[in-house]
Amino acid sequence: MKNIQACIFDLDGVIVDTAVYHYKAWKRLANGMGFDFTEQQNEQLKGVSRMASLDLILGWGNITNKTDDEKEQLATQKNEWYTDMINTMTPAEILPGAREFVLSCRDAGLKTAIGSASKNTPTILTRLELLPLFDAVIDGNSVSKPKPDPEVFTKGAEALQVAAANCVVFEDAIAGIEAAIAGGMKAVGIGSPDTLKQANLVVSGLDKMTLEMLEEL
Repeated sequence: MKNIQACIFDLDGVIVDTAVYHYKAWKRLANGMGFDFTEQQNEQLKGVSRMASLDLILGWGNITNKTDDEKEQLATQKNEWYTDMINTMTPAEILPGAREFVLSCRDAGLKTAIGSASKNTPTILTRLELLPLFDAVIDGNSVSKPKPDPEVFTKGAEALQVAAANCVVFEDAIAGIEAAIAGGMKAVGIGSPDTLKQANLVVSGLDKMTLEMLEEL
């Protein structure tokens, strides 16, 4: 572990899968405006900010007449529905192997952080009883530039006081992998090797990740 001193984890799709809640909330919003969108289209929202997601969804519904104030109201309404849903989450929703791998990193002396675009990150981590496992949490409340800008990860490295070159990022979205690489960090993709081609390593989930694999990076 000489070269690796810290692991920075995206939240959604890596530690927990809240995509289903985002989808239900966005779908409810779209249905209220008289249209629908598919789960395949929803995949395009991975790692995308709330307002950028709304713009995509409005585009799918051919709705072009919303003012900035109206968009803010729509995004706020969606987030209220989403927040209501995540407030019912339990530790049973942690993805397989995630808690165990984070604990093994900490036991090995590595620092750990969350780097997520979600402004609801503290709520989710609290509901999952995971907040004490991270030395730093950088989320949508802490950054102004969305991935693939590396800001969320570079701020994570700064908070941990670890050089970027000594950090490994765990991400499930293409934009997140690009952000990690742009920030000068190693990137482990969580998902499909066909999709996350730029990652240094790809595994299907943290239950398939080991400290030995980290060393090989």
